[in-house]
Amino acid sequence: MKKICFTLLIIGQCVFAQNTTKQDTTKTQELENIFVTANRTATLRKETPVAISKLTAKTINETKATAVYEIINKTPGVLMVNLGNEQHMMSIRQPMTTNAYYLYLEDGLPIRPMGIFNHNALLEINQFNLQSIEVVKGPVSSLYGPEAVGGTINLISLKPPVDPEFKFGVQADNYGYRRFQAAGGATIGKVGFHIAGISSLQENGWMTYSDYNKDNLNARIDYNISPSTRLISNTMYGKYYSDMSGSVNEEAFNNRTYKSTTDFTYRKSEALRTRLTLEHDWNNSSSSYITGYLRDNKLGQNPSYGIRWSPTVNPTTAKGEVNSNNFKSYGAIGQHTQKFDFLNTKIVAGALYDYSPVTYWSYVIDLKANLNPGETGKQTVDSYQIIAEHPDSKLADYTADIFNTAGYAQLSFNPIEKLIITIGGRYDNMKVNYENGLDNSTGSKIYDKATFKAGANYNPFEFAGFYGNYSQGFAPPGITSIFRTKPGTGGTTGIPADFYYNLSPATFNNYEIGGWITLLENKLNFDYAFYYMEGKNELLNVKLPDNSTDYRSAGETRHKGIEFGATYRPSKQFNIRAGGTYAQHTYIDFKLSDKPSDPIQNLDGKEMPAAPKWSGNSEISYYPNWLPNLRTSIEWQLVGSYYQDQINTVKYDGYNLFNARIGYQWKSIEIYGNVLNLTDKLYAYNVSRANTTDAQPTYTAAAPRTFVFGIQYNLSLKK
Repeated sequence: MKKICFTLLIIGQCVFAQNTTKQDTTKTQELENIFVTANRTATLRKETPVAISKLTAKTINETKATAVYEIINKTPGVLMVNLGNEQHMMSIRQPMTTNAYYLYLEDGLPIRPMGIFNHNALLEINQFNLQSIEVVKGPVSSLYGPEAVGGTINLISLKPPVDPEFKFGVQADNYGYRRFQAAGGATIGKVGFHIAGISSLQENGWMTYSDYNKDNLNARIDYNISPSTRLISNTMYGKYYSDMSGSVNEEAFNNRTYKSTTDFTYRKSEALRTRLTLEHDWNNSSSSYITGYLRDNKLGQNPSYGIRWSPTVNPTTAKGEVNSNNFKSYGAIGQHTQKFDFLNTKIVAGALYDYSPVTYWSYVIDLKANLNPGETGKQTVDSYQIIAEHPDSKLADYTADIFNTAGYAQLSFNPIEKLIITIGGRYDNMKVNYENGLDNSTGSKIYDKATFKAGANYNPFEFAGFYGNYSQGFAPPGITSIFRTKPGTGGTTGIPADFYYNLSPATFNNYEIGGWITLLENKLNFDYAFYYMEGKNELLNVKLPDNSTDYRSAGETRHKGIEFGATYRPSKQFNIRAGGTYAQHTYIDFKLSDKPSDPIQNLDGKEMPAAPKWSGNSEISYYPNWLPNLRTSIEWQLVGSYYQDQINTVKYDGYNLFNARIGYQWKSIEIYGNVLNLTDKLYAYNVSRANTTDAQPTYTAAAPRTFVFGIQYNLSLKK
């Protein structure tokens, strides 16, 4: 293996460029123990006082995923919820949610700027361009800023190879999905390049009205100006369009009648991200980088989740919406790393500036609800039809300039042998200058916060280590929340519109301890983490006496649990992986209603909905000696039961799911097949219902047994 250490590649990571010779076990293990996300610089696992996991190139390559959730769900303590066509929710130290409590990074840089969170951001990722994925569980706001609360996912891209490489392939399943993919690169003299592209298409799937297409292209060029100075450019462009089939009712789910209630809802996006990084190593103990970047993102949708229908008020009508959210970002981030001999001290410090102008509008559409036969109070909708669109009846209409500035620093040192102390802090300031078209007002809002962390690693033995960590996190309200009108204002009421300018950031305090153990000559590895996290000022809807709802920064929640992961490799033929989490997510102070007649006024002490206590992913892989280059595996995904509603009346049983994978490499050709939902189990990715006694559940149905086939050609020219 040739080792090329670009000391501060984008976020200070050490990159191992490998030739086509087979890696030895020691070096592979060395590579897997190096992490870059938790400390913004290459750090050994035993020196990192957080719960962090890495999904390696080997795991990504063998999974052959059609969507990135198939890879990420292999991480202990993580449940990425598939919403169809690469749309998703996330659950890391939180219930399954679309809230802005997760930070998604691409080579260390956030995919979205602060204040413009999108829970579907990972659908823009090119799966054929991934070298590895690192997942930090718990808050890392002290290094990365807001929204890094429940977890942070860093998708690390492929680097230019030393020797010329090229690969291309096709992938398809039995429900109309197909994908074409190609990638290649080389290093010629001082210049290295890598290009990767995919084109995905779904037609006539198992769910009606569920087509989508996605095209992504990634390009990277590295210019080694000198042994100590490098210039790196990285560009991504992607387009996406998807029907939004939405959820189904209970009867349709149980009968496997996978029929969408709409044929007009959609989501479309166009994204461009480009950056240029200059790195310099001043000496063996000092290095710096500066990155300038641009984001250009356009998102339009007629969302299925935006449909509002009441079975008790007027069951044959409903309301929907069409919206558009476009932004650009112009920014720069710089970082310096300095090492000292005294106490083996290392300092990482940096600053960020980001300017993101955004435009958003949303208007009302009138819908007709065609009902299924049913009892009064238990009616469900067979289909919706658009009756009229009202572009002049705006639900929101604003432009805003978002200015994000931040500075951060982290210090680590060894006060005594085998003990490493890490402390860090960051200050974020988000200023929003806005023009609100609904009331023709202008103004500005500032959300700022200083966050702190402190941790320690103690490694008394070669085979075991422990850590403890205190960390803070925060998440400002998304600006789409700020500009929603308060009930009873605006529109045709004759009362001037009022908006949620008073919303406060949610804050979190996290405490955790954990450790790792390696036994049986590195054949058995086990790691674990116990965590306790409290959140305050969380956003919630509170019912008012007139049955309208108010949006408040007033909730308090508690999240606690244990995460664990283990790998056992008894021989070269077998690899066994097991991982999961047991968690409790509870409302501490969460007032549900101000209406005196409501039987339940608050949710204090109740479990949060969509919060399974048990979840996990385990896998057994077999690489037979009698047929080299063959791989097989069986994967088990567990999602335990959880409450469908906030008032804890009805549970969904959860599910046990099995997937099987097989692949064979013959010379430069790889043939593979995956069977997802091996037992053809009837299950749903998510089930929810309102708090009323006669509310009907809605099911985000999961796919029946699916056969995925693919062939890939891999060419590598050795020097």
